[in-house]
Amino acid sequence: MSIQFPHRTRIKMCGITRPEDAIHAVAAGADAIGLVFYPPSPRAISAEQAAEIAAVVPAFVTVTALFVNASSEEVQSVLDRARIDLLQFHGDENDDFCRQFNRPYIKAIRVRQASDLVASCLRFPSALALLLDSYKPGVPGGTGETFDWSLIPAQLTKPIILAGGLETDNVAHAIQQVKPYALDVSGGIEAAKGIKDPVKIAAFMNEVYRVDHNPN
Repeated sequence: MSIQFPHRTRIKMCGITRPEDAIHAVAAGADAIGLVFYPPSPRAISAEQAAEIAAVVPAFVTVTALFVNASSEEVQSVLDRARIDLLQFHGDENDDFCRQFNRPYIKAIRVRQASDLVASCLRFPSALALLLDSYKPGVPGGTGETFDWSLIPAQLTKPIILAGGLETDNVAHAIQQVKPYALDVSGGIEAAKGIKDPVKIAAFMNEVYRVDHNPN
């Protein structure tokens, strides 16, 4: 006999740059936080900063490290110096590269057409989930823009993490239309790039809880 559990949309708050922002995210109910190790990003941090942030994150909240076409040595250096529970790859990495670090990983896909997603499920068999983000030429992620959610096939073989331009005003529609396993939010909960706003964090989470408890 199978047991049916009520659906709950998981939330990852990405681009955390300060311990106090991680504390606010956890207090609001975030399931994961994201740390960016991509130097061109305004939200990029060092391994030392990551260690300070991870130190305030309690058990059962996932610390995620985001990389874009980093070398194996760069990834391993972060793993050696900070608590990292999950890896997130946003570049041209293949499955072999992503799974070499003995950490679970998710793969970001910039969505242009539905067939991209079906193919990605096959190309990344080791990925725990696919993170779907907006496509913008030359920008690996963090565009702050939504994409056409109707491009997401109804049935994929991987859990879906929806990203790209999410904020309090559109998160209800995102959950109702896409029904993702999780959401990834960054700019929509910020006072400035890399600085999270506790009021926006609370408003975003309240909207997620509202929709999850009243799906119709």
